[in-house]
Amino acid sequence: MASPLSPIHHLPFLSSTSTATTLTRRSLLLSSTLTTTLPTTPLSLPPQLDTNITDRVYLDFSLCPTYFRNATAADSTPLCSDPSPLGRLVLGLYGNLLPLTVSTFKRMCTSSSYKNTLVHKIFPGQFFQAGRQGRSREYGEVRLPPALDLPRNTETVDSKAFLLKHSRPGVVSLCLSENDDDDEVKLDSEYRNVEFLITTGPGPCPQLDNNNIVFGTVLEGLDVVTAIASIPTYKPSERIRQLNDLAEFFGDERAQKGRTLWNRPLKTVYISDCGELQVTKPSMSPTLP
Repeated sequence: MASPLSPIHHLPFLSSTSTATTLTRRSLLLSSTLTTTLPTTPLSLPPQLDTNITDRVYLDFSLCPTYFRNATAADSTPLCSDPSPLGRLVLGLYGNLLPLTVSTFKRMCTSSSYKNTLVHKIFPGQFFQAGRQGRSREYGEVRLPPALDLPRNTETVDSKAFLLKHSRPGVVSLCLSENDDDDEVKLDSEYRNVEFLITTGPGPCPQLDNNNIVFGTVLEGLDVVTAIASIPTYKPSERIRQLNDLAEFFGDERAQKGRTLWNRPLKTVYISDCGELQVTKPSMSPTLP
């Protein structure tokens, strides 16, 4: 007669082998049921962007030992009597991806509309800006000639135009969120945005992503980009920043005007010449710096 305290594993229907077999069969059954009932969702791949170089333009940069003259002569007259050349940037443009933005930028270069205009902002370790529009070209600001007749850039409201990122040095981008054209110029019904920025590195600028349109890259002259980025800029003291914030809080318009002086280069750096370079292979892929 068996003892009431006999171990449970002596019972054949509760053996470890039987239990393991039962669990395995249930697992297989459950697995096959889920496979047949759950829909499979394919992974969505990011869109392929056509960043082939279709056009090349150049920008020559120079330093002026003294500030631009206060002149009334024709725009073709040099604004600096004794410039010191910094070097040339060769830019490759993504004309297949952003035809309107590239076409406008190329026409600005071929018409010399960027010539004798300033690099007006430098953000150390991030980017510099050029091509600001103002009311008077004598201060190194861009003035669009009426004969240029630039088309409206509808790519500025197209979400697909903002897919490229400011991920490295030498990215060329149309200024939208960073635009600081003169307010009176922006109110003109024929206003066209031609201000641009170039990232200087060493790292990416994610704060520019999704707000500005990347339309090209620096193919040659990253040493020139580095030289421009190293130019000292105006940095307000902490007290001035606090007073500016207070003025903005109370709605004083002078606060915004005061900030236009921040990050301005303390040396006069400007575009001394610009134009187009002929591309022998229009579909050539860019050589990333």
